[in-house]
Amino acid sequence: MPGLAKLRLSALPVFKVKQHHKRYKLISDKEWKFSFVLTLVGFVIAIAVNLFVKQVADVEIKTYEVLGIPLTFNSFYRLILLVIVLLYAGIGIFSYFDPLRKIKFVDRTPFRFAVGIVLAIWDILGTKYLILPQPFFPGPAKILEPFLMEGKFIFENMLYSLKLYAAGFSIGVLLGVTTGILIGWFPKVYYWVYPILKMTGVIPAVAWMPFALTLFPTPFSAAVFLIVICAWFSIASLTALGVQSTPKAQFEVARTLGAKTSYLVFHVAIPQAMPQIFTGIANANGFAFTTLVMAEMMGQPGGLGYYINLSKVWSAYYKVFASILIMAILFSLITKVLSLIQDYVLRWRKGWVKE
Repeated sequence: MPGLAKLRLSALPVFKVKQHHKRYKLISDKEWKFSFVLTLVGFVIAIAVNLFVKQVADVEIKTYEVLGIPLTFNSFYRLILLVIVLLYAGIGIFSYFDPLRKIKFVDRTPFRFAVGIVLAIWDILGTKYLILPQPFFPGPAKILEPFLMEGKFIFENMLYSLKLYAAGFSIGVLLGVTTGILIGWFPKVYYWVYPILKMTGVIPAVAWMPFALTLFPTPFSAAVFLIVICAWFSIASLTALGVQSTPKAQFEVARTLGAKTSYLVFHVAIPQAMPQIFTGIANANGFAFTTLVMAEMMGQPGGLGYYINLSKVWSAYYKVFASILIMAILFSLITKVLSLIQDYVLRWRKGWVKE
């Protein structure tokens, strides 16, 4: 009997996989090992190409001192690739012990391998032979050079962007959710405010920039205003829609049990509107990031948009690409954080909707 109980317990993860991922097949050890090696091979090829393919084109390769360690942009590029290899090796080993994680790891293997191969080809065309038009399309190693040249300056601009984004987006979310609840719950607020929201919401936030720069005392507060405007419309509209779409039966049941207005709003209408609220926040996140960059390129004393503008003047396109790379990483991280918060808040619907 103890043996039977142990067998049943060991079968639980497999049962869980079958229940939650019916469209996937179970991953065998042989498939996992193949995926693990294929994931690492792509990036190892990229390292080998950078290390062993001869530098044919005439490219100035400077050496920088970072924490007392001499680095060129090529050696720094290989170091970054090595970190990626070690990171994926760790993730792969971690995934081996869980069937669900194993499925996710194997599923993305072709993409990771393709990324490594693309980096290798890009390195040959953009750095080793300079076949790509220069200086508009530098190689991947060259794009990392600004982090060696002026890493502190880039970091300061990144912090400025994050500060600006955090201030504008958080105010926009609070204002948008509050406005949406008021519009969705009170008919009089809907009558007076919704037409204004509908008319002003479709205007691109950048169009308000001349007024914002004139009316607000600092460029920072003007940019915050623009981000708030672009986030407010999307969140308020979808929040109001979510509140209004609450089934009447839920209110009637709550009233029968003695619920007052405040309870109906905070315990019935708002939870019902949560999926729409998070859809609005996700949409607003993209709009806010776009507005942030545009605002920084048009009158801010710092930020990644400002850094792009500054680099463009000197035709330093490798710095522009470096800034874009940081933006991509930051936006991905912010989106991931929002997604985790959404998954936690809406954990009650897990298994009810398509994943």
